[in-house]
Amino acid sequence: MADTAKNLQNFTKLGLGLRVDKATATLPQTAASTLFTVTVGRVLVNLIIGEVTTIIQVIANATKLVNNPTPAGASSDLCATLDITGDAVGAYYTISGVAADALRDALYRGVGMTAPIIIGPGTIDLDCAGSATGSVKWSIWYLPLDEGAVLA
Repeated sequence: MADTAKNLQNFTKLGLGLRVDKATATLPQTAASTLFTVTVGRVLVNLIIGEVTTIIQVIANATKLVNNPTPAGASSDLCATLDITGDAVGAYYTISGVAADALRDALYRGVGMTAPIIIGPGTIDLDCAGSATGSVKWSIWYLPLDEGAVLA
């Protein structure tokens, strides 16, 4: 019998790239908080998905993903904002890859990226305009574009 877990892992590496998970964490309060860091080189981000693990409080909360390059440079939005107020456990957050498109959400389903994003050294942050309770876990799939490129 085939090892399903190993086959899935190998398919993921070939199809979407390497996977990095961030444990569930509370939302940043009227601030941005780092989700992932590109430490060396450039990477191609093929999919990023968040899953609500604790219901989001019913408070206006315009939320987006942002790229902050290092050592210097201007931050840039990876998507436009979405008000995540009252989102239920099981809601998925995804982006299209087009910065003008809003963060997307849907209960127990999501839509993958239509435009992969190239990101250099720096961070991918979750930016929340409101101070709401709630928790989200995140996963990202990427391919290294440069020798030694790492996303963690």
